[in-house]
Amino acid sequence: MRKLATRPWDAAEHLTSPAAIAAYLNAAMEENDPDLFLAALGDVARARGMAQLARDSGLGRESLYKALSPGSKPRYDTLFKVLHGLGVKLAVET
Repeated sequence: MRKLATRPWDAAEHLTSPAAIAAYLNAAMEENDPDLFLAALGDVARARGMAQLARDSGLGRESLYKALSPGSKPRYDTLFKVLHGLGVKLAVET
């Protein structure tokens, strides 16, 4: 019997359009889980490229990895810079 080669699924490989990124982040926000949202934001950051995001956000690459790591508690201004660097906005609705 042949062995099937598999590899772990990586969301970042599938976040190839602004619409896909927006849908992914919105779905993560709907779960009301800050750690899940940070993980999703990290996936988007990897999809866009951490070095490019560092330049676009004005943050260092090390700071980005630290802010988007599991269990981190990034400051609002850091999240704002990351979102701005990614070209996405948060919206408030009633």
